[in-house]
Amino acid sequence: MNNNETTTKNEMAPPKSSIGVPGWLKQNLFSNWWNTLLTIIFTVITIYVVKGTFTWVFFTAEWSVVSENFKLLMVGQYPDEELWRVWTALSIFTALVGISWGVWKGTMGHVSIFLGVVMAITMVVPFIAVGSRIWLAANIGLLVLGFAIGKQSEKLKKPVLVGWFLLVPIGMFFIEGFGLLNEVSTNFWGGFLLTCLIAIISIIASFPIGILLALGRRSNLPIIKWFSIIYIELIRGIPLITVLFVAQLMLPLFLGDTIELDKVLRAMIGFTLFNAAYLAENVRGGLQSLPRGQYEAAQALGLNKAKMMTFVIMPQALKAVIPAMVGQFISIFKDTVLVSIVGLIDLLGMAKKIIANPQFLGTQMESFVFVAFVFFMICYLMSYVSRRLERSLGVGER
Repeated sequence: MNNNETTTKNEMAPPKSSIGVPGWLKQNLFSNWWNTLLTIIFTVITIYVVKGTFTWVFFTAEWSVVSENFKLLMVGQYPDEELWRVWTALSIFTALVGISWGVWKGTMGHVSIFLGVVMAITMVVPFIAVGSRIWLAANIGLLVLGFAIGKQSEKLKKPVLVGWFLLVPIGMFFIEGFGLLNEVSTNFWGGFLLTCLIAIISIIASFPIGILLALGRRSNLPIIKWFSIIYIELIRGIPLITVLFVAQLMLPLFLGDTIELDKVLRAMIGFTLFNAAYLAENVRGGLQSLPRGQYEAAQALGLNKAKMMTFVIMPQALKAVIPAMVGQFISIFKDTVLVSIVGLIDLLGMAKKIIANPQFLGTQMESFVFVAFVFFMICYLMSYVSRRLERSLGVGER
């Protein structure tokens, strides 16, 4: 026994498989004449594209179209004297992000760093107004202060969750006014502000509707089941732009003269109804992925159907379909550009109006690259948060 133990201890571990950078290049890129030829061709193409892109971005492009119209691209024609309301809504959001960072750490820390870096870069850009720089500096301070406050007390978890639930109505109150502040008509909303509002409201409102439709499609009551099936299949069978036109043109006819809805609210309703149908199918897929044993275990604990679905089944189903749901959220965020067809001026619509100005003719590429960059940053952040959330919840692990 002792001899075996001595032999085991004296055994050397196998050498690490390390071929180094030259070996890796030879093995993967220059292993034969065909791979060598492809490597050379794609290297030449890559150098050509990167060099041309670098030259255009830093030397050729006329970025004045962005600098001179930055306010229009961000908030549209929102009155200058009322911009403090948009900044206040953003400050509340920043404070909640900072406190959440201190309380939960992890993913919220990455979101906070991203938000702080974006604000810091924007603050030092030469064409940003002094007032905007002060607001940006204050928001960075709120981010740090919120982190310090959240780090000191874990009792803030419930108040912070309540704050996140109230963020949208409070933000809408500051932006619109609701009779308590000077009313700012939705006709003045535009640019990135309108894009975010439509996407956020649609995602939040469609989420519970999608869950109810998914449960309704699995219901034993024929009326509820067939209503859910018809609604889901009907919405999924027509393009989003058709839903938007129906919301803009037909919805006022259905409601009559007693209820008046402006264009922005009608667009939000259209996006919500469309997104709910797709979310319902995502959630239904999550429900079907759960083994029968989960239902039987919940019933063995004496839970009724409502408690079983709320505390046992639905959390697991939603966790299983996080990638699909976030993919749908990203799709809805990008699809907000379609509102320009029904008369609203979102970020892309504002860029189109700017380049139609004779002063900025020939700057289409610069405008569209800026719009694409903004969309990419937001969509990548959503995707990154999704991956972090999947990892923390153990999605796909057994």
